[in-house]
Amino acid sequence: MKHLTSLLASLLLASLVSTSASDRVSYAGKDGPGKGKKVVLISGDEEYRSEEGLPMLGKILAVRHGFNCTVLFPLDTNGVIDPNIQTNIPGFEELADADMVIVQLRFRELPDDKMKYFADYLNAGKPILGLRTATHSFAYSRNKTSPYAKFDWQSREWPGGFGQQVLGDTWISHHGNHGSESTRAVFNDAFKNHPLMHGVSDVWGPTDVYGVAHLPKDANVLMYGEVVAGMKPTDARLDGKKNDPMMPIAWFRNYKTETGNTSKIVTTTMGAATDLLNEGLRRFVVNACYWGTNLEVPAKADVNLVGDYAPTAFGFNKAKKGIKPDDHKLN
Repeated sequence: MKHLTSLLASLLLASLVSTSASDRVSYAGKDGPGKGKKVVLISGDEEYRSEEGLPMLGKILAVRHGFNCTVLFPLDTNGVIDPNIQTNIPGFEELADADMVIVQLRFRELPDDKMKYFADYLNAGKPILGLRTATHSFAYSRNKTSPYAKFDWQSREWPGGFGQQVLGDTWISHHGNHGSESTRAVFNDAFKNHPLMHGVSDVWGPTDVYGVAHLPKDANVLMYGEVVAGMKPTDARLDGKKNDPMMPIAWFRNYKTETGNTSKIVTTTMGAATDLLNEGLRRFVVNACYWGTNLEVPAKADVNLVGDYAPTAFGFNKAKKGIKPDDHKLN
């Protein structure tokens, strides 16, 4: 009887562990320089299909470079990925032992017990890569007395919130014409040899250039966004004031935390799932993980896709239906 009770308890524990694990997807690192380092990728935007792009990046980082990767998703009550759910992204406890975080959120308001993990990670002086809508990751309309309400993209207490204070800017505008003017990167010669730019070339994406207005003086611009007069990489540069001057689309800086630590921060306003079809942009993301975790950045990191990748076009209410985190597992 004692043995049976113990067995039942073990089965119950295994069931609970399995249920907990099914609300995220993890990729064990293979052999590579990143072995033993943990990257957490947090998806949660309604428009740019981070729920597709971040699992793809996690697979590359794990299989090609050895990082242990875990991807978090916004989920409905049935455990289905739903980017329109703004208040539920399970798994933030994964940040407690993370070495690198990639953020692609948009207007989220998460419970305080989840946000504490995020704030603790930041204040520990650990690195962050922000993609596209990460500049406006948080919006507090429900619990305005939360200790994390200052992370709001429109915060007055902490002007511009997490986006402006940490990443370098908050949401400003669509500088390019959204859906008809794409983005071509123009590299800043001053940083062309920086490790973050190793092997990075020919960066183009179908999303438009974002407006940037508050970039701090300590932000080092790596790439500017040339507004392209069409939706193909071969289309010409748009004539007119939109490209004079061009907006920054990628930069790095050191952020001094409230606790006196210093975090390595990398931000790019590109990063839609369709942008990440571009090899140069994928390599920039991989380079950021090496640089952020103090590893030597390869001369030309392997960013070949792992498995199939056919991302959905950006747009609201275009997310694939019925997808669960387990559907992103490696076969």
